Amino acid sequence: MKINIQNKKARFEYELLDFFTAGMQLLGTEIKSIRAGKASINEAFCHINNGEVFIKNMHIAEYDFGNINNHDPVRERKLLLTKKEIEKLTKKLKDQGVTIVPLKVFLKEGKLAKIEIALARGKKLYDKRQSLKDKDVKRDMDRRKI
Repeated sequence: MKINIQNKKARFEYELLDFFTAGMQLLGTEIKSIRAGKASINEAFCHINNGEVFIKNMHIAEYDFGNINNHDPVRERKLLLTKKEIEKLTKKLKDQGVTIVPLKVFLKEGKLAKIEIALARGKKLYDKRQSLKDKDVKRDMDRRKI
């Protein structure tokens, strides 16, 4: 079973500038819930604190078979990036209107949970309308080919 938890609104709401793949520092019950597909990154965002990258508001449901030591569903989790990548993110975040957005959570080799994040700039309303028009035109062209 392939796990692929996505933030579909991110590609519509933001103009994506640069992509990174990061590991996550998780507890045992968290990885078990991710393997069961019970996670959401729709409301999540990333920030840098003391040279470390953290993700907030990522919801990982409590593990069904957990005990009293079960995890908090929306705790702040540390992302594992190289020092060079963190410096690049820090430098780019100084620009006006740039943020770090989580795009998808996936399992690498069936063992390690990874998250794809992107540097993003918010789209204006007219950019969103243009995206919808392009999507409609592409759909119409695909229908006519068939």
